Amino acid sequence: MSIFSRLVVATTSAGPVEKLVTRTRPGVALAHRFVAGETLDEAVAVASELNDGGMRVSLDLLGEEVHDAASARGARDEYLACLDRIATESLDANISVKLTQLGLSIDESLAIESIGHLADRAEEVATTVTIDMEDSRYTDATVRIYEKVQADRGNLGLALQAYMRRTPDDLQRLVGLGGHIRLCKGAYVEPEEVALTSKADVDDAYADQLRTLMAAAATAPAVATHDQKLIDLTRELAKSRDEYFEFQMLYGVRSSLQAELVRAGYPLRVYLPFGSQWYPYLTRRLAERPANAWFFARAALGR
Repeated sequence: MSIFSRLVVATTSAGPVEKLVTRTRPGVALAHRFVAGETLDEAVAVASELNDGGMRVSLDLLGEEVHDAASARGARDEYLACLDRIATESLDANISVKLTQLGLSIDESLAIESIGHLADRAEEVATTVTIDMEDSRYTDATVRIYEKVQADRGNLGLALQAYMRRTPDDLQRLVGLGGHIRLCKGAYVEPEEVALTSKADVDDAYADQLRTLMAAAATAPAVATHDQKLIDLTRELAKSRDEYFEFQMLYGVRSSLQAELVRAGYPLRVYLPFGSQWYPYLTRRLAERPANAWFFARAALGR
């Protein structure tokens, strides 16, 4: 993560800054660029519009680490409701979940139980579940749980972060399990001993891992990047791939490029977050691109 990104994360972690963003019109307006809304109904409406534009969707209920079993089961039930709406609305969509939201930080068995329930319901409505990757405290457990439940259910996917030093080994370990692998660069502030910090090094790592993933016939690559060079590399690698793959991009980020890829005939899935706990997600989007932070600053100053 760049110096700018680390500065943004440090700044937005301050309580007064959070209040400025979450309780002012410019902050809420910026959030709406990247978040479908606070309710499932709002998310379903946006998902339907994206489907009409030829794009698939991954619904993500915002929220991370919970601290009691009741909250974890509540998150599971909200995801079950997402799957029900995918079925009733005939959406071309799946769901993306965070294991800490399902109780990983308090009881690993609770998270395993919940992800199993979600995988079973997803199978009933003919879709899949992607497990998001969180910060490095949870990487071991996340990979282990994915490996176990995917072997049992077969309809899961996992996000891997290219900047993690361990990812090449994880990728080799997991590509034979079927399912799908969402390859992204990484969005958390991590110590140098566990993650690459140079943009050039991260880009090179992503390209190397992308080549491995696109050569894996058993697993469907989900190429999660907005980087034009990596998109061009993916298109080149796709010429030698007969099996399915898809691009994945964030809602509100490079929308014109998303439409361009769909027009060119590439499958594309939009990562569509919703829910009231949007601030941590927004801070990561601000940290990724200086233009996002500048947009908010100008709006806050009324310019």
